Amino acid sequence: MKRLLPFFLIAAGFHLPANAIEYRTVDSATVLYDAPSQKGSKLFVIRRDTPVEVVVSLEGWAKVRDADGTLAWVEKKFLVEKRSVIVTAERAEVRQKAEEGAPLIFEAEKNVALDYLETVPGGWIKVHHRDGQTGYVRANQIWGL
Repeated sequence: MKRLLPFFLIAAGFHLPANAIEYRTVDSATVLYDAPSQKGSKLFVIRRDTPVEVVVSLEGWAKVRDADGTLAWVEKKFLVEKRSVIVTAERAEVRQKAEEGAPLIFEAEKNVALDYLETVPGGWIKVHHRDGQTGYVRANQIWGL
């Protein structure tokens, strides 16, 4: 009977949840709450361009996790699909090419948000700084992928 349980669950219409991680970017500085309501306690203000992981999605609200692992609720209207990442290393080195020996374009300090452009083989991420510079950073120096 135990071997037939998965068959019965599928036949009954039960599905296992997909474990795809969904990231969004905060479009403008906004308040995060401890509950999905403006009547909830205000926890803190999150900065514009901060990436967040969507953990739970309800009508009009999303429970999100930030790079520090903090969970809070935000109104969905402040989240956009544009992807950004945040520097978690003390200083992330952004290089001209996706190579360790490539010339350094700039360094980004911890908590600086960068626009995510694409993932490149070998553990590199192509990013864009709001000042106009584009380059490659190691994936282990950022969060939001």
